Amino acid sequence: MREEAKIFTLSEVSKHNHANDCWIVISGKVYNVTKFLEDHPGGDEVLLSSTGKDATDDFEDVGHSESAREMMEQYYVGEIDPTTIPKKTKYTPPKQPHYNQDKTSEFIIKILQFLVPLAILGLAVGIRIYTKAA
Repeated sequence: MREEAKIFTLSEVSKHNHANDCWIVISGKVYNVTKFLEDHPGGDEVLLSSTGKDATDDFEDVGHSESAREMMEQYYVGEIDPTTIPKKTKYTPPKQPHYNQDKTSEFIIKILQFLVPLAILGLAVGIRIYTKAA
């Protein structure tokens, strides 16, 4: 690792967010990619849209080559203070009560679940007895 690496806050890095001055954060390191904007295979918009945040996931999702990772070293300017990066929160949907579309009470549904099969069984037995007698 580098000696005496400069530590930046996310708000400091976020100020470098345009084509004439573009810094990004990847894996806890800060890179000044301004000179690379025109050469980036995905275009400068990809890098510009990654400013002001931890772009590690964006970088890893693309699947960069080993040579691309080595090339990053020439743009290294320091480390990010990890306490300044917002924690990722896992999305949990809000708790919602069970929605009963037809507004039928649970009690009536339970009774019907018992009585309907019983009625079908009774009808089948009745038909069986009637057809045997005939």
